[in-house]
This record gives sequence, structure tokens and C-alpha cells, in this order.
Amino acid sequence: MSDGESLPGAVSLSDVWPSWVAGAPVTGEATIEVRHPYDGRHVARVAVADPATVERAVAAAVSVATEAAALPAHVRADALAHVSQRLAERTEEIAKVITAENGKPLRWARIEATRAASTFRWAAEEARRWSGDVQRLDTDPGAEGRLALVRRFPRGPVLGISPFNFPLNLVAHKVAPALAVGAPIVVKPAPKTPLAALLLAEIVAETGLPGGMLSVVVVPNDRAPALTADPRLPVVSFTGSGPVGHAIREAVPHKHVTLELGGNAAAVVCADWSSDADLERAASRIATFSNYQAGQSCISVQRVLVDASVYDGFLDRLVAAVRSQRTGDPSDEQTDVGPLIDEDAARRVETWVDEAVTSGATLVTGGRRDGAAYEPTVLTDVPPGARVVCEEVFGPVLVVSRFDGVGAAFRTVNDSRFGLQAGIFTHDLETAFRAHRDLDVGGVVVGDVPSYRADQMPYGGTKESGVGREGVRFAMEDLTYERVLVLTGLDL
Repeated sequence: MSDGESLPGAVSLSDVWPSWVAGAPVTGEATIEVRHPYDGRHVARVAVADPATVERAVAAAVSVATEAAALPAHVRADALAHVSQRLAERTEEIAKVITAENGKPLRWARIEATRAASTFRWAAEEARRWSGDVQRLDTDPGAEGRLALVRRFPRGPVLGISPFNFPLNLVAHKVAPALAVGAPIVVKPAPKTPLAALLLAEIVAETGLPGGMLSVVVVPNDRAPALTADPRLPVVSFTGSGPVGHAIREAVPHKHVTLELGGNAAAVVCADWSSDADLERAASRIATFSNYQAGQSCISVQRVLVDASVYDGFLDRLVAAVRSQRTGDPSDEQTDVGPLIDEDAARRVETWVDEAVTSGATLVTGGRRDGAAYEPTVLTDVPPGARVVCEEVFGPVLVVSRFDGVGAAFRTVNDSRFGLQAGIFTHDLETAFRAHRDLDVGGVVVGDVPSYRADQMPYGGTKESGVGREGVRFAMEDLTYERVLVLTGLDL
């Protein structure tokens, strides 16, 4: 893709992509350049929202808040259904935009676009069911004739801050629940990957929703603290790195803050997962989902804990499966693993792997960097204090270790600052329930990798993996509070 060539779905690359404020495109003097992570070629120029533009976005959200909260359910639901339909219709074009700005292979970009359509479809359905609860209060003699209606109302306009790794679907998980409950939202996408969020704003502008319900403003990260501190945005929903997330929470303790942060997800292969078919499936799934976004997913597999009784047979299969992952140009339909977001990210992964090997780890396969790409890598015998074990690698690196008994494995899973999700390969129902009880994580996936996420289920972590939950209905609850209406003098 060269300068002047048309990027699907919007403007020519010789033009500037605008921010979207209150349903209308807005340009400005300053721009940022989006480059393809794979080879650094020019993708687009994007208008940076100046302070006046950001002020317009926030003011529009505030001015429309009362109207938005009072919108009939069918208006919100129909608008969300329209967005879902348009995302589905434009899947191929949106996938190409995601690949161009993010570098993820086209096959995975299509899945992201499809998931975003599904997220808006779920939001449309939930908007129609968003009705509240009725409680009889005559459970005590003094409350005869009383009935309570408990409904949820928006906490106020929302600031949504999204990361680069899922530039569409993680924006969708902020926008769709907000629109479903009638909460205006201002989105600040990652400056490296703003294009998919801008396309989403263009689609939302096609609906009959009041314009101020969604603005997408592209600003450098160093201007985010001013947005976060704005008292007119009482809710902050952030997905990204732990240090930034914790800094946000500390800076605005009076606000309602939801944080979706990092992880170093573990997959446990138990002794009963021992047949050839079992081991092949576990190896294939782990190899795929440690590398599927070049490891740039907070629930990509990072730590693999294997029972000693099946360790040798499993490791051979895993290494073969990792080596079969095809790396290269993400626009190639056959590519499994694309580049990291930039060369600095790949250098960091390279440094961490080199540190582990220097401290005694065995490099079984991989371990080579080429620009922004890092080869899918498997390490064994890694010291427990190495950063590839303790921190979030956010790259295509697996650390494999053996254990004796699920108790030891579960203690190792929990021996982490993070607690997002874990995968348990077992056929034993008792082990599955024990994992659910004992593992200090937000989700346990039995029979598969921890990377599984259904967009309607509650999603979030414990410890330093975050606060609050996403997943459409659960995010809708998070963006709202209960308000009670008591009716008196009723003949119940």
C-alpha cells in the first residue's frame, strides 16, 4: 500500500482521517502518521484533536446526557442493531484496516471485525431487556402496601481509553454497552491504531442517536491525563498497561474507574489429559493462542504447566506445533503470526528472552528478532524470578515447566501478581471444580486455553489484572447505578 492508494472504506491516503465529534468529522492542523508495523510503510495520516476539539466532544457528551438516558429502549436497540449489521457488511474492508494499522494477520483481523459485530448485536438485545427488578416490600408488617421498582441509570458521560492490540473490538466493548444504557461516551483510541475506532464512529453517525452520544478524539497519550481528570466525565473505562491504569485510578479516586489490565495467563495440562489426541489438541491450541496476536493479548498463553507424567510427550508436540506457526506478511492469507506493534516492543521481548537464557533457561525453539517481528519461542528450565515468568511478555513467548499434582500447579498459577484467566486441560470434573474454587483469576476455561473469551460473558481479572468487568451486560451494570422507586398504598 503506497502513498495516495485508497485504504478501503474511507478517505484517500493523501487525505487526513478526521476525529469524530458529536457525530461529525473534524480535522485540524496537527496530524499523526499511522505506519504498518510489518514494514513501516505509510498507511494514513490522522487529525490530532486540538484542545478546542476535545472540549467540543466533552461538552457535547454532557449536553446530551439527560436526553440519552431517557431514550426509549427501541431507539437504542435499533441503533445498536444497525451498527452490528454495518460492521458485518463491511467486515472485509474493516479487517484490512485493522491489519494495516495493527499488523495482525488478516485472518485474525476478520475474526476481530466479526466479534465487534457480535458485541453490538448482544448490546442491541440487552438494551431491549434492560428493565429493572420489582421487589415486594410487605415482608415486614410495617411495609404492607409497598412495592419497590429498582432500575439502573447511567452514572454519567464515560471516557473510554482503548489499546492498540484490538483496535476495534476493545473499542466496541466500551461503546456498545454505553450506548445500550444511554450513556454518552468519549473514546480516546491508541494513537498507533486509531483507524478502526474512527470507522466505528462513522458507522454510529449513520444511526438516529443524538450526535453527542459518541465522539472519538485522537490525541497523544501525554494529553490523556487532562481528559481523565475532567470532572464532567465521571466514569473512566481503561484497557491497557498496568502502570498507566493504576496511575489513572490513583489520580481520580473520586471517579468510577474500570480497569482491564495485563496478565501472564497459564495453561495447565493435567495427568489425565494423556492420550495422543489429547496431547495433540493441547499442543495445537496452546501453540496457536500463544502466538495468535503475536502474543499481544492479555489472555494469550504465556506459562504452560505440564504434569510430569505427560511432560516429555507433550513438549515434543508443543515444539512441533509452535514451529508450524507461519510468520510473515500479515496480509498473506497463510500467515499465522505477524509483527509486534513496533520494533521497540520486539526489542523488549528479545531482551527478556536473552535475560532468561543468560540466567539458565533453555531456548528450545525461536528466539530471533527481525525488525518488529519476533519468532515464536519456547523456553524451559526458566528461573522463577525471570521477567518472562513474572511479568507480562506481550509477545510470542511460551515458558514451559513440569509439576507433580494439580495442587502444585494451582499454587504456581496463583504465584503471580496477575489473575486474569487460566486454562485447565483435564477430563476430571472434580479437578475442574477445584480449579474454579482455588484459582485466583477472573475466569477458568476447562478443556481449552485461557485465551477463550465470549463477548457476552463477564470478563476481567483479580489482583493487578484489573478492577470491574466487561462483557456487554456486565459492562452495562458497571456504567450504571441502582435507583429505587417505592410505591405506597398498593393492594398487593
